[in-house]
Amino acid sequence: MNVPFFDLKRQYLSIKPEIDQAIENTIDRCAFVAGEKVKQFEDDFAGYCGVKHAVGVCNGTSAIYVALSAIGVGRGDAVITVPLTFIATAEAITLSGARPIFVDIDEESFTISPAAVAAYVKSNCRWDQDHKVLTDKNTGCRIKAIMPVHLYGQIGDMDEIIDIADEYSLYVIEDSAQAHGATYKNKKSGSIGHIGAFSFYPSKNLGAYGQGGMVTANDDKVIDKIRMHIDHGSNIRYEHQFEGWNFKMDGLQAAILDIKLKHLDEWNDKRRAHARVYDKNIREKDGLILPKEKAGRNHIYHLYVVRVKDRSGFMGFLKQKNVGTAIHYPIALHLQAAYKYLDHKEGDFPVSEECARQVVSLPMFPELTAEEVRYVSEAVDRWQ
Repeated sequence: MNVPFFDLKRQYLSIKPEIDQAIENTIDRCAFVAGEKVKQFEDDFAGYCGVKHAVGVCNGTSAIYVALSAIGVGRGDAVITVPLTFIATAEAITLSGARPIFVDIDEESFTISPAAVAAYVKSNCRWDQDHKVLTDKNTGCRIKAIMPVHLYGQIGDMDEIIDIADEYSLYVIEDSAQAHGATYKNKKSGSIGHIGAFSFYPSKNLGAYGQGGMVTANDDKVIDKIRMHIDHGSNIRYEHQFEGWNFKMDGLQAAILDIKLKHLDEWNDKRRAHARVYDKNIREKDGLILPKEKAGRNHIYHLYVVRVKDRSGFMGFLKQKNVGTAIHYPIALHLQAAYKYLDHKEGDFPVSEECARQVVSLPMFPELTAEEVRYVSEAVDRWQ
């Protein structure tokens, strides 16, 4: 048997008539940029997440960027986040003019550690109670927000993060790029913090046939700023209140995503079912650790990520068995050349670094057959 790591074609074929009709309707109406298709998808996605508003944008990176801009993050500011994530998380912070502050992750969930956030604030920050300003003593930057990353499809310990944010008057921006439909104590990803930022990259649980992103929030003023920012700082044509950018979602992607949204819960349930088979049939052993779903969560397994000490040997073994694998992500951000200016060194975030050295993603998509999932789990279980 040959089991691919991922296969987009299977999903398309399963809903081909719906998708083809949506594309044809969009072209017939020439609704190519923003417009009615985008508005419909925004309304449907907001309802799905349980928030008042959702704004479609051109990709997930711009979703984070405009979220930061809407709360006034800029030069002289800083945002707390994690180093084990895709670069877009930190990239959007630096592009806004602010400085990323990295803290370590929770070993079980791969998500931000509230204890690490609290320790950083206690050791490195000064709190001005009168002005409600938290300042990094080392850089002089004002800390504006915490950005937890719901990595691989599981939401982190958000109650603790929100408690810290409330104590120091910080915003919480959820990087929900990999967590479409994931829940934390019955709240959907993107509805827990002040703002949620989503990516619809094709491989995501809810993936476009190109690029796309979404920002979710309940605050009317924040949403108004986001809508203006993605349209050149304008809410009236040819009248510009500030310099924004062109981050609008296109109509074809919105039409496709709105069709796929109707299937998202079913697809997530299939991912969870595949994960249960992996959990049941793969035995943990020395050098092999399976992912854990924490209490009160609904992990939607954007990726099923194991930790393996001998990663190259493990991946080589599975390649011989015709099982596709991938690595997300092999180098923690603080050790990337792009962030050399932050003056971090190996050992600064040991949990993130160890996970980066060990993580391997197994095949995980809804259209995997029962036979394929069993074959993968049996192959992994036979390793060493």
